[in-house]
Amino acid sequence: MKMWRAAVLAAPFLVGWAWGVAAEDVTLMARDGSLEISGTVLGFDGEFYRLDTIYGELTVDGTAVSCSGPGCPDVAAYVPELRIAGARRMGAVLMPALIESFAARQGYRAALEIVSDTAFTYSLIEKATGRPAAHLHFDLSTTREGLARLLADEADLALALREPTLEEIAAHRAAGLGELDGHHRSVIIGLDALVPIVAPGNPVRRISMEDLARVFAGEVTDWKELGWPEGPIALHLGAVGAGSAELFEARVMARHGRRLSPAVERHASAEELADAVARDVFAIGIATASELGNARPMALAGGCGIFTAPDPVSVKTEDYPLTMPLFVYLPPRRLPLVMREFLRFARSPAAQAVIRRAGFVDLGLGRIGLERQGVRLANAISAAGEETPLSELQRLVWLMRGVERLTLAFRFRNGTAELDAQSRSNIELLADRLEAGEFDDHRLVFVGFSDGEGPAAANLALARRRAETVRDAVLRAAPLADRRRILTTVDAFGEAMPLACDDSEWGRAVNRRVEVWVAHR
Repeated sequence: MKMWRAAVLAAPFLVGWAWGVAAEDVTLMARDGSLEISGTVLGFDGEFYRLDTIYGELTVDGTAVSCSGPGCPDVAAYVPELRIAGARRMGAVLMPALIESFAARQGYRAALEIVSDTAFTYSLIEKATGRPAAHLHFDLSTTREGLARLLADEADLALALREPTLEEIAAHRAAGLGELDGHHRSVIIGLDALVPIVAPGNPVRRISMEDLARVFAGEVTDWKELGWPEGPIALHLGAVGAGSAELFEARVMARHGRRLSPAVERHASAEELADAVARDVFAIGIATASELGNARPMALAGGCGIFTAPDPVSVKTEDYPLTMPLFVYLPPRRLPLVMREFLRFARSPAAQAVIRRAGFVDLGLGRIGLERQGVRLANAISAAGEETPLSELQRLVWLMRGVERLTLAFRFRNGTAELDAQSRSNIELLADRLEAGEFDDHRLVFVGFSDGEGPAAANLALARRRAETVRDAVLRAAPLADRRRILTTVDAFGEAMPLACDDSEWGRAVNRRVEVWVAHR
């Protein structure tokens, strides 16, 4: 009876299913003969059965039961069939690179069958036996389409360059598919960034978010308003439904209360967009850092003279405000073992070099020494007001001596105490490294910073509470870490080290953060 109960209760709601399992009656019997149950097979994923029974829908561990009846799947011949839809470049460049590396490490041969420019299938073939282990069917278009197919059960994974909209979240909830924005419904496998781009001959090197919104709203139509001799501005953006274009509309246009100008020229592919901008010295476009082509990226500037370029370090730490995590959205059911193993591999240290070679920003943890933080210190000194005394700046510099900043940071959603998606991913990344022993015999300092709005004392207290929240979340996520060999402490400097100007919401959001500094004990 105990074995049967364990079999039935295992993974009660996170079970994914093979295609083509006939809806026919079967009987599952516990291997000790203690109990049996009959029902209609709704699916089988190589490990678990899902049955419609008189008790309702049940999930049963296949290793604990035997199956009889016309609906029983051929367990020995089972091969997972996974449908993957969504963001084109992510699916056409990053995923194949990761699949081929994963296959080589796991003893598979990756066989590619191309159907069209946007549709192809990878088959993972066991080298020892020649037997297929999985078929991965890609049909790529846009982030919006990928999430729609996940909702319609026309895809098992959705590749996305943005988080789901409120409408998409509501649609999944209404369909009984749970919370699409839940912590376990997505995996971040790499990073990218939205970048304003111009032709190499355009001398304008940086632009503020406010001006960027005004340009794409058609309010600024001539380069002379941006500090260059007279010339009409030509606007370029990705296709409707493309994740990068939708993210730009949400995080730049909507936040500045503006809509896109009808003069914006749309492009079906990132390559086409970058080429069009590179050919026209008067053009400006919104691309991703991984797809600049021959165009030149612009830095984002604030009114106080602080600016941020989209380099890999600023993208990892989200110091660059238009960082773009690369999401794989999952169904509310268990995926076959081979896909679970692949997603674990995609976030492993072994996969990071593959992600970099593919042109994206990897998830690997780097370290930034004091000698590379001169601009940050200069900003801290130049922005210090009456509420940031010299003694606090001296304490800041003293603490930074002999420590290195990790290339990750933690930020909270606007107006909430909840970490944003990239920060939740960073919790897991840092916890994994703690459990692997990477920081044994080290001291980790979780350091809180704030924006400059409001009283300095209140900002300092809030920054410390946030640092404590992050520290506690990391330790909870790393139960196997050897606490005797890791020292974790908390500190805070409030508004003492701004990364951007407080004259805009995005600047204030960038400044509200928790960093992790590491040193030998």
